[in-house]
Amino acid sequence: MVRGPDEVEVRLRVNGSIRKMFIEPRVSLLDALRDRLDLHGTKKGCNQGACGACTVWVDRRRVLACLTLAISCENREITTIEGLADGDTLHPMQQAFLDADAFQCGYCTPGQIMSAVALLSEGHAGDDDEIREWMSGNLCRCAAYPHIRRAIRRVRDEQGGERASH
Repeated sequence: MVRGPDEVEVRLRVNGSIRKMFIEPRVSLLDALRDRLDLHGTKKGCNQGACGACTVWVDRRRVLACLTLAISCENREITTIEGLADGDTLHPMQQAFLDADAFQCGYCTPGQIMSAVALLSEGHAGDDDEIREWMSGNLCRCAAYPHIRRAIRRVRDEQGGERASH
């Protein structure tokens, strides 16, 4: 079935809730989250897939929301930074970023945290070189990388190894 080019109804499961909107099929997941669902935690950095500021999970896998069409995410589970905390209790990685001072301006922080949690669940946190490699898609203009790695190591060590659930 062809949908578009005009607006079509799209239903997205975001952070456990079904959200309905009318968008053109060319709308990115990033723009749908920010402009239609008022979820502003996911940041628009380069809008070209080069910086990682827009990292979210689709079916528990890291994706760049600026390069993903919202319509392609129907019937899939989308998790944004707003979906990590449990009520007022921060996710351990969010708390570790605060404790390790793993940000300065904070603009890249949501994407960094989403990638960091996924990195642990993927088992890619054996040492700093591996962490650096698997986080290389997330840029920090403030160069807080040593603190970001410290936060990741802390959560890894607290959760007993390379793998951590999200």
